[in-house]
Amino acid sequence: MSSHQRTIQFPSVVDNITVVERLIDEVFAEYQVSEDHYGELLIAMTEAVNNAIVHGNKLDPAKQVSVTFSVEGKDMVFRVEDEGPGFDYSNLPDPTAPENIEKPHGRGVFLMRNLADECSFEDDGRICILRFHVLEKETVAS
Repeated sequence: MSSHQRTIQFPSVVDNITVVERLIDEVFAEYQVSEDHYGELLIAMTEAVNNAIVHGNKLDPAKQVSVTFSVEGKDMVFRVEDEGPGFDYSNLPDPTAPENIEKPHGRGVFLMRNLADECSFEDDGRICILRFHVLEKETVAS
C-alpha cells in the first residue's frame, strides 16, 4: 500500500482536523518516523488546516480543504490548500510583539514557520507547504 503521495479532501468543518491527525498517525507508522518529531509536525499541521478551514474558507462547509502528503528524499511534505481569497502572508503582525502577546489569535503562521523545517505559501496564500526533514533514509519514488 506504500504510495509516496496521497491526498485527502474534506469540508471546512473544524472537527475535520481529526482526519489530518489520522493521516499523520498513518504516515508516521508507515515511514517509521521518530516520535520526537510527532508533536512539532502535529501542531504545525493542525495550525495550517485550522487556518485553511477558519480563515481561508471561513468555516463554509461547501468549501473544501485539500491536504496532500508526499515524500521527497528525506522530507515529508504536506500541502494544505483552501478555496478562500488568500492572504498577505509576508505582512503578518508579530505575535511576540508586546501589543500582540495577549491576543488569542495570530500565532498560527508563526508556529508553522518555527515548527516546520520549511514553510512556504503559494497562490496568494491559498496553498501552504510545510516541509519536515524527518526521515532517516531517502525514499525513492517507485
